Amino acid sequence: MTSLDGRGGTAPHPAAPNATGPNATGPNATGVDGRGVALGVAAYAVWGLFPAFWGLLEPASAVEILAQRIAWTMVLMTVVLTVLRSWRLLRALSARGWLMAGAAAVAIAVNWGLFIYGVGIHHVVEISLGYFMSPLLSVLLGVLVLHERLRTWQWVALGIASVAVVMLSVQNGRPPWLALALATSFGIYGLLKKTIPLPATASLTAEALVLGPIATGYLIWLGSTGHASFGHGALHTALLIAGGPVTAIPLLLFGAAARRIPLATVGTLMYLTPSLQFLWGVLVNGEPMPAGELACFALVWVALAIFTVDLWRNRGGTAAVEGEPLSRSGPPRTR
Repeated sequence: MTSLDGRGGTAPHPAAPNATGPNATGPNATGVDGRGVALGVAAYAVWGLFPAFWGLLEPASAVEILAQRIAWTMVLMTVVLTVLRSWRLLRALSARGWLMAGAAAVAIAVNWGLFIYGVGIHHVVEISLGYFMSPLLSVLLGVLVLHERLRTWQWVALGIASVAVVMLSVQNGRPPWLALALATSFGIYGLLKKTIPLPATASLTAEALVLGPIATGYLIWLGSTGHASFGHGALHTALLIAGGPVTAIPLLLFGAAARRIPLATVGTLMYLTPSLQFLWGVLVNGEPMPAGELACFALVWVALAIFTVDLWRNRGGTAAVEGEPLSRSGPPRTR
């Protein structure tokens, strides 16, 4: 969830006519759905290039950008849900469902805000570390919160990733707080998304409706005090408004992909996002990458390789359905 991340997608249901994998039906049941893979690659590629977009919104503050993102996402998803005639789903949502949607909205807003802040201070490499760690931390949250049992190789992957974090902390004199906060907030978002009985579009709309009025109120106050950047230049204003579609489009692409391809494939494609972010931070931003830090990243990549291989080897015995424990279903939906 996400996502997410991160993330608002839905896991492929075993009875979905276009799904693939061990429980799929239909003409693509024994092969790879090329369109599903293409949709997934498109979603993760857009997320991977997010540092390029949010960096364009300076000199707006991180809080103003976050508020604009939430507000315009609310506007866009309200239109989408109206076109789809799916408001009945929200009207039928229980009080507990709305409470969980509100909690998920807070978790993803924290994640979004940290991401925007990290881009603003040119810590894109650390952002990528957070999203590399996200699936592993999600599995750990499944153990701590849901009392799930991990397979041996999953424990090995978590152990190697933990060693990498300790090494980074020693090398830099502090833990990678931004990366850990991003991974934790996204993992919590994934857990909360499992409790919301809504498809991707309606779920994202519910989350936007919870925080959208608050974000709008803040923006109105900001404008009344003369501190808002909105309206100061046509291009800047257009970019702030574009934050809504930029947020929603990859989520919708991901939701479509997740219905067509196995969750193991979705989880593997997920690493495209932090890989692009890592390359952007190093090659475009020129962020330093000393040998010691690169070695720590290499350990995280080894952990992810072990985790992914284990996920693929055990995919035949897992049903990629909504609500399945994280330790069996692999990485959560992204943002």
